[in-house]
Formats: sequence, C-alpha cells, structure tokens
Amino acid sequence: MAIAAVITAPLTTPIRRRSLPSIRLSSSSVNLQSNNLKFGAGRAAAVHCPSKLRIFAVSSMKTEAPEGISFLDRKESGFVHFVKYHGLGNDFILVDNRDTTEPKVTPDQAVKMCDRNFGIGADGVIFAMPGVNGTDYTMRIFNSDGSEPEMCGNGIRCLAKFIAELENFHGKKSFTVHTGAGLIVPEIQEDGKVRVDMGEPILKASDVPTKLPPNRDQSVVKARLDVDGRAWNVTCVSMGNPHCVTFGTEQSQDLLVDELKLADIGPKFEHHEMFPARTNTEFVQVFSPTHLKMRVWERGAGETLACGTGACAVVVAAVLEGRAARSCTVDLPGGPLNIEWSEKDNHIYMTGPAEVVFYGSVPL
Repeated sequence: MAIAAVITAPLTTPIRRRSLPSIRLSSSSVNLQSNNLKFGAGRAAAVHCPSKLRIFAVSSMKTEAPEGISFLDRKESGFVHFVKYHGLGNDFILVDNRDTTEPKVTPDQAVKMCDRNFGIGADGVIFAMPGVNGTDYTMRIFNSDGSEPEMCGNGIRCLAKFIAELENFHGKKSFTVHTGAGLIVPEIQEDGKVRVDMGEPILKASDVPTKLPPNRDQSVVKARLDVDGRAWNVTCVSMGNPHCVTFGTEQSQDLLVDELKLADIGPKFEHHEMFPARTNTEFVQVFSPTHLKMRVWERGAGETLACGTGACAVVVAAVLEGRAARSCTVDLPGGPLNIEWSEKDNHIYMTGPAEVVFYGSVPL
C-alpha cells in the first residue's frame, strides 16, 4: 500500500466542517500556502501554528485548495479520507465509516498507515461506525501493531470531536457509543473538552483478566508480581481493557517514573504469563492525594504520551491502595486528565481535550 496523502493543516482547531487549504503529494515543486506563507521548490519548510502544530513540507508537495466542498465530503475511488486527532499526544487516524459495518481499512493497512517513518504516523486507526443495539455510533480501533483493543479512552474523546465535526454539532452535546468495552457516553463541553462516562471499573480478577490470585474479595490489590527478577506490587483493573497498575516494587514503594526505562520493562509486563490477554501497564508516582503522575506501556502500541483508560485505572488503583482521593488530576507525558470515581454511581468520569492535527487522504 503506497502512502501518498492529501494533507490539510488547520491553523486553529476547527469546531465545524469547513473548506481548508491542503497539501497534495506529487512529483512536482513545493508550494505550501497557508495564511500567505509560501515556500519554494527544493526546500524544506516548517510552519509554526498557534496550536503548536509544526508542519514540515518537503520537495514532493504542492498546494491545492478544496473548491467549495468540505474535505470530508469528497468521494474518490481507491482513497480513504481521514482526520488525524490527538488526545494529549496520543494520536489517531479517524475514518468516517458510518456507511458500513466493515472497517474501510484492514489491520495490515492500519499498521502501514500508523508507521511514523513510512506512513502517516499514529498510535491507532479509529472508525466511526453505525450504532448497534440502540446506540448512536459504534467505535472500533486497530492499534499500530494491527491488534484490536476493546476501547481507548483518549481515542473516544477524539472520536467524539470527529463525530461532532461530521454531524456539524455545536455547543454541549452527548451521544452513546457502542465499544468492545460496552456502552460509553462522551459529552462535548462548552469549552471544547470532552467528558466521558467510562462506566464502572471491573475488579474481579478473572474478568480483568489476570491469573494472579485474588487477595481482596475477588480482586487483585497490591499483589506481588515477579518481573525480570524484581518483585513489583500491582493492582489489576479493567476499564473494558486490562490494566496492571504499579506504584513501586517491594523494595522501593515510591516510583520516580521519569527514571524508568519503559522500553525495557514495559514489554515484560505486557506479555507476562499472568495476563492471558496481555495488559496495559501504568507506572505511577504520587504527589498528593489529588495529584498523580503516570507513564504507560500500552498493549499493542508501546509507550504512548497518554492513555485515558489507563488514567482511569490509576485512580481506581490509588483509591483501593489508600493512596488517593476519588477525584484526581493525573499528569501524563502529553498533559493532564481529570479523573473522578463517583461514589454515587460507581462510574469513572474522564475529562480532557481532543485536537485536530491535520486532514488527509490515503490510497489503499
């Protein structure tokens, strides 16, 4: 699958569908035009946007502007149009799949599209699909390795903003989304952030799933897990997808997460025999009962800048271990999320941003 793309780069985050200038890959000269910025052929160019987006144009690009039609309304045989979004740096390729229940991109194609050197670059491909069982929409996602997770917290916020653009929603708006983790209800706030009812955490060990023996009722809380010759204390939580949360080892109770070599230790947790479906792993540092910091090794994606379901699992684990309150700010490498574990309904509520990066098309 060749990766050639039309890229439309917004200088501000769009809140409604609009016609925007685009960059089409070709064999001709560079002529990038955006807000009267132009760059000649044979030169690399960087555009610094107010949204902190940096666009690099190389000598195989030229500019074309859509003619009076929304980019996402274009219909071209053999092409898939997409919008790239990120939630705190956890980035996704969003595809309008509302006209069919079959993904328009295969897992193998998703791997190529997500490649950061030879493709578009992303942590996964997300499909906005028709709703089932009375829901408004369905979400499916392929990870950058081609695997399909049950759900993704940052991804659901990106999907919510994508749907709002597709449907031309304005202001505060909520809708229901069917996922592999069950019913999820995102709500777009007046300030543009997305608050998501993530449902109830799953704590029963066999349902996470983990083979670690339960040590508190049917749950695994601050249990020993031997990884690479070290004894870690872990709490296991599912947010529809499995999470292993650790605040330290038996020898060192307080992690300094910035010092961890996640590329070395992360895969050993992910593929540990105690996790039959593999696992996401969160390494957590506690600043205060309402302020946590985490790094994450995601199942099927590796280290990412943010993980919404992981942040939810972290707060649940912190409460169960007596380390934090039910409402916390969780710092991730890409920025903070606000997480609340409600005593009223036992649901987890996640609030955070989702931003457009650029628009594009890819031939399949």
